[in-house]
Amino acid sequence: MIEPGSPAPEMVLEDTEGRTVRVSDFAGPVLLYFMRSTSCPVCQRHVRDLAERDDLTGVRVLVVVPEDRAEAAAWKARRRIPFPVLTSPRGTPHEMVGLNRKLFGSMQQSGSVLIDGEGIVRHAHGATLPTGGYDRKGIAAALRTPA
Repeated sequence: MIEPGSPAPEMVLEDTEGRTVRVSDFAGPVLLYFMRSTSCPVCQRHVRDLAERDDLTGVRVLVVVPEDRAEAAAWKARRRIPFPVLTSPRGTPHEMVGLNRKLFGSMQQSGSVLIDGEGIVRHAHGATLPTGGYDRKGIAAALRTPA
């Protein structure tokens, strides 16, 4: 997993409409939430919590899923996700930040990465079990801490 204080890796992803998204193109802070899968009910609760938070003003939230673009688009529409949902045209986007498959390669890790406007990782957290993949308090603390 990438470490806080390190430069963010260059992440080139794809939105549900097929447009290329470069995380480095965003001017302000970016929070990427990496879901274990779109069918994970725990991850879905985390996305709902992100949508309801009032301490993320000025932070661009991006939801990253391991599924292909068509499946991601259908899930986004069905669930009315207010954030861009991103995939990777090759491999899983999770690998870009070190969220790999664990437990004999069958369990996709979930997690979050907060990148400041200078391209530095301010918060990075991941877990194999989805209940531990979203660190709400850690994200809030990183947002309060000056760069």
